[in-house]
Amino acid sequence: MSRRTPLPAWVLTRRSALGHRIAALRGAAGMSQDQLAELAGLERRSIQRYEGAVRDPRYSDQLLISRALNVTVAQLTEEE
Repeated sequence: MSRRTPLPAWVLTRRSALGHRIAALRGAAGMSQDQLAELAGLERRSIQRYEGAVRDPRYSDQLLISRALNVTVAQLTEEE
């Protein structure tokens, strides 16, 4: 399903920042994408898409990822 209107540039920028944040926290935890996916109960391809800013993680996926990384959702999504 596609959107009726394109996403604003600031949303795409935040999506990219979130992807980089997930990747950075995963790296700091010494995890591979496979390991994060396993701990979060997600597909590795989903982690790749989130980190690559191809897709937005649903809130439930943010909850699962943050728990697997031992951070809060606020820490996961904080702006730098």
